[in-house]
Amino acid sequence: MTVPLDSTLVAQYLSDNPKFFEEHADLLAEIKLSSPVTGRAVSLQERQMEVMRDKYKTLELRMGNLMRLASENEAIANKFHRWTKTLLESEDVGSIPHAVTSGLKSAFDVPQVTLRIWGAEADYQDEWFVRGVSDDARIFANSLQAPYCGTNKDFEAVRWLDDPAGITSTVIIPLRKPGNKDAFGLLILGSEDPARFTSLMATDFLVHIGETSSTALAWLLA
Repeated sequence: MTVPLDSTLVAQYLSDNPKFFEEHADLLAEIKLSSPVTGRAVSLQERQMEVMRDKYKTLELRMGNLMRLASENEAIANKFHRWTKTLLESEDVGSIPHAVTSGLKSAFDVPQVTLRIWGAEADYQDEWFVRGVSDDARIFANSLQAPYCGTNKDFEAVRWLDDPAGITSTVIIPLRKPGNKDAFGLLILGSEDPARFTSLMATDFLVHIGETSSTALAWLLA
């Protein structure tokens, strides 16, 4: 009576005896496998080549994705550099809010950008960047532990934009001094494109924008 071999034992035997196919090279051509690519029977060597080609294609796709991400990150870094350069070129402290907003518009091609701060020096109490901030807006700012990115839910802050009527997606970034829980302002980006800012977007880069803006605008505070 012939006892059927267990496939696991066969696989283990071949693994333990790597010279098996060297000693029985004719088997490489005789053994036929079903190809998932062509659907026909192919030799072991042909099947191995198919597996290697699949692995190579997978590696090519991964490399392509890595190169694409690297290119996107480089583009973002260049935009961030242009924006920070605009901030450093500000002629005086009072012009920093305009440099922050206009710089973001031009560097990142954002349709609408604005900001508001509170607790500013008395010299700036009549400026555009301190007007129309309610207590609710300040409470909302303090509640944001990270930038909001997504659908415009009729936020008061969005109504500070020049033309808020058509804004469907927005970014709202709290402005804080390092180590402070309370915010001293909000930075708002808006777009009519609902897909421009979504809740699925990573916010790491927005955090950097918020930190840089906060550092620059803190000079306006009393």
